[in-house]
Amino acid sequence: MDPELVAHVATSTGLPGPVAARVVADVVAYFSETTEEYVRRRHRELQAREKRNAEIWTVIADELTRRPVASGPVSERRLRRIVYG
Repeated sequence: MDPELVAHVATSTGLPGPVAARVVADVVAYFSETTEEYVRRRHRELQAREKRNAEIWTVIADELTRRPVASGPVSERRLRRIVYG
């Protein structure tokens, strides 16, 4: 973990150093998912909310365009292949 980033978070938020380090670690872990892991997780979450696949693919494709490390355009076909193999 980058100590400069932890120091910046601590300074800008007023959090103690150890808490800022945990926040940074949590954020880094959240965004370290691969595209495939993200798609599978979001598919499960949206299915649990009783969304239909037609809506799920649109939501996930849109979300992927806003991830910090963009995956590039992802077709519905690729999303299905990630989830179902």
